[in-house]
Amino acid sequence: MGTVVPLGDPQVHFWLTRSVARAVGVSLSEAMAENTLSAQGYAEMITRCRTCPFVDQCQHWLGTPSARQEGAPEFCMHKSLFDGLRNSH
Repeated sequence: MGTVVPLGDPQVHFWLTRSVARAVGVSLSEAMAENTLSAQGYAEMITRCRTCPFVDQCQHWLGTPSARQEGAPEFCMHKSLFDGLRNSH
């Protein structure tokens, strides 16, 4: 049997996902409106974020504006998705 990973608070991770996206210049609402991100894909992002062990680092990164210039932090499991969405505009 695999290890069960406890999920974090859905509301916290909803806002972390949106905040990281916004910090790197990605509008998840626009991505969904443009069909580059499905509603299911968005929901899956939140669920994946809920498994992340780097919540403290993420919150610290969000509080450090100079860190945002290079895109999402390396530890972010959505970095490649955010980079792709950011580069598509």
